[in-house]
Amino acid sequence: MHRRSGALALTLEAVLLAGCATSALDMAPARPDQPWSPEVGATGEIIPGAKPLPTPVGEATYELPVNSNLATIPAPPPDLDHDRPYTLPELIDIAQTSNPLTRTAWNRAREAALAAGIARSAYLPNLTASAVLVYQRLDRNTFDGTISTLALQWLLFDFGQRKALNNVAKQASIISNIAFTAVHQQVIYDVSLAFYAHGAARARVTTAAQSLKNARDVQTAAEERYANGIGTVVEVAQARQATAQAQLLQVQADGAARDAYLSLLTAMGISPLTQIRIADTSDRKLPVAARASIEQIVAEALGRRPDVLTAYAMQVASAESARAAKAEFLPKFFLAGSAAYNQGNLQVTAVPGIGQQAATVNVSENVRNFTLFAGFTIPLYDAGTRVAALRQAQARTDSAALALAHTKEEAVRQIVAAENALRTSLAAHDASSSLVSAAQTTFDAALGAYRSDVGSITDVTLAHTQLLQAINASTDAHSAALSAAATLALAAGALGSAPR
Repeated sequence: MHRRSGALALTLEAVLLAGCATSALDMAPARPDQPWSPEVGATGEIIPGAKPLPTPVGEATYELPVNSNLATIPAPPPDLDHDRPYTLPELIDIAQTSNPLTRTAWNRAREAALAAGIARSAYLPNLTASAVLVYQRLDRNTFDGTISTLALQWLLFDFGQRKALNNVAKQASIISNIAFTAVHQQVIYDVSLAFYAHGAARARVTTAAQSLKNARDVQTAAEERYANGIGTVVEVAQARQATAQAQLLQVQADGAARDAYLSLLTAMGISPLTQIRIADTSDRKLPVAARASIEQIVAEALGRRPDVLTAYAMQVASAESARAAKAEFLPKFFLAGSAAYNQGNLQVTAVPGIGQQAATVNVSENVRNFTLFAGFTIPLYDAGTRVAALRQAQARTDSAALALAHTKEEAVRQIVAAENALRTSLAAHDASSSLVSAAQTTFDAALGAYRSDVGSITDVTLAHTQLLQAINASTDAHSAALSAAATLALAAGALGSAPR
């Protein structure tokens, strides 16, 4: 009868628990085609665990409630001067201070360093104290009292397993520190490219304004020729069309400049609502082609690139993990001890393990006692677990060596590509500069000839278009050359500060 009652109680309890679990579905949206209307608090924060509110008829919306705690505008970095233009090194300095990526990388490096400290603590003994309140009933007699214990655990020798694991943790710290440096290099690179792109966009705005002025000059000349009975209506229409096209290009250039400014703030990791002035880069000197041979650049880069150093550290850590796995086959020598004091005439001979403290044995009645153990343990059989773990570690070591070789090959490819891009962009800038000079001469001659009644509006329009294209090509080549130099520096692992 008692067994049936117990079984019935267990069944009822299971049913009740299952009902509690499925009742949580009330927190989810009731239907797949109806909005979720959460219950909110005074500040608009969604109340966790609350059932959705019924949606009034005709008021269905998929907008979420506004949480006033979050409805704040991101503040720009402090101490920004809105009256002076910021240079590239200054923008990079702001980015390294304000960008959350650098802070996150720093926190990860600190976490890895603390993990190495935890691994190093395995060399030290583990000492734990506890006090236990005991109530005991033996037959018709009851006892109560306290047992105070002190437990010692100390691994003395393990054939280098702790040393190997400690080395693994140290390599992990090195990897995190390298990643911290790599994040800063990437931030420098991203801000530099965005800075150069912003400079090019601003130069295009200037070019568009000059192009609009030239178009208006041509239109004025066409209208004067027509007023003097020399030109035609078609010429005036073509000139006005060119002016309208120049106005459209100016609007597009202004929009592109605003987008480039937003991209620069994004690369810096600051609020997109920040308003600062950016220094002009139109007169920034271009870099020269790499003086060192490509072989020398590659050799130095392979010794300092963050990804290569990381792959090498991972290879070393994998080898140490394999050594730790081998040590699992060998005995471990240990020292353990316990001290206890039984107060209250308790009939207790041992205290179970609690938390980090091992079980305390040989507890005597109302006396102090101390027990010390010294010995070794050796694994005999574990169904192949250690063998499988060792083979896994050896496979990871082999994979780490292959990853290092692949990383070095990829680094060489990136460096060669970046060096080629730099040479090409510098040559393109030289060619475009000559093109601008020739196009400017052609436009001035065509416009002068048209005003003197010996040229055509078609020649002037074509020359104007070619001049605009040449100037934009020169601007883009200038920005591309600066960007290519920064790319080569990043690929070579040498982008440690603002590009000079």
